[in-house]
Order: sequence, then C-alpha cells, then structure tokens
Amino acid sequence: MDWSIVHSLNGWLYHNDGIEDPVLVYVQAAEALYLLLVVLLCAFARHERWAPLRRAGAAAGLSAGLGLLVGKIITKFYDRPRPFVAHPHAVHLFAKHGADASFPSDHATASMAIVVALLLRGRTRWGIFALVFAVILDVGRVAVGFHYPTDVLGGAAIGALAALVLWVPPLRGWIDTVADALGRRWDQLLDAVIGQLRPNQAARSR
Repeated sequence: MDWSIVHSLNGWLYHNDGIEDPVLVYVQAAEALYLLLVVLLCAFARHERWAPLRRAGAAAGLSAGLGLLVGKIITKFYDRPRPFVAHPHAVHLFAKHGADASFPSDHATASMAIVVALLLRGRTRWGIFALVFAVILDVGRVAVGFHYPTDVLGGAAIGALAALVLWVPPLRGWIDTVADALGRRWDQLLDAVIGQLRPNQAARSR
C-alpha cells in the first residue's frame, strides 16, 4: 500500500509537467518558508497588542525543534531507505536528495508542529493557512519520491505531539514568559533604531 501510493503519485507527477515544476519548487523551498514564517511571527508581532501572536510564533518554533529532535533520535534506531533508494529503477527522481533515513519526514514533523502550535494558541487563520500548505508539502514529498506516506504521517504525528507537550502547563507558561521578556527587549531595540532613523529621514526631506 505504502509503495503503491508512492508509485502512483510519482508516475502521475512525471506525466504532468505543468504541476511538476511548481510542486518541486515548493517542496524544495518549504523548509525556508516555514522558518521565515516563524521568524516573522517572532520578530514583527510587536508590542503588547501582538504579544499573543509572538507567543504563538515562539511556541511554533520550539515545537518544531522538539519534534525534529525526536525524529533524529528515531533515525538512529530505524534507518528506513527512501523510495528512490529502495526502488531506484521505479521512481522518477526530480531533484537530488540525500539518501538518509526516510522515516520520519522532517518536513512533515516541523510543519505539523507549527500548525498545531498555532491552532492551540488560538491563531486559527494562521494555523489553517499553515495546515493547507503542510498538506500540499506532505503529498508533494511523496509524489517526488522522497518519502512514503507513512513517513509523512509519522512525522506529522510526532510534530503534533511535540506541540501538545509544550502546550501543557507549566511549559506553556514558561514559553510565554520567555517570549514576552525577549520580545520586550527586541521591541526596545527596534524602537530605538527606528527612532534614530526618523530624524535623519526628516532632515533629508527638508
């Protein structure tokens, strides 16, 4: 079943060039995009008004980190070959990829950890937005032959569990406290920089 899904999706993608290119671009860029999302939430959700969103961003980043750590430990004990390694003549490999352990999928782990962390923190719109692209990412990585379906399902479960663990008190409170403390320092620094830039801009406009 696992292999048949990979084979079907991989063959379908191979015969649909119009979909192949955007899927491949997204699959390769998704790691950076999710990292950018977390950075934007932490760095630009500023001051008290946006503090809940910044806390959610911090929780999302920490949840992803915890999930990836758990996944890395699993690969030390279970080295499952990727589809393109196990079936080298039956998988169309659209891009180069390392032949490291296939289970669990790091991308699925991190993306789902971020999704669940955002949803738990009440950031429904952000969470649904991230969820839609997480599903596309998971299906895409199966279609390009990087993972089996159970790799992404396992990774998603690990990521969701990591977010749930960090939602439990007192961990939730500690994350909020640290996010608020660092956020205030960051806001003060950024406000000072902006304050220095404004007089210079006003002087130039005269």
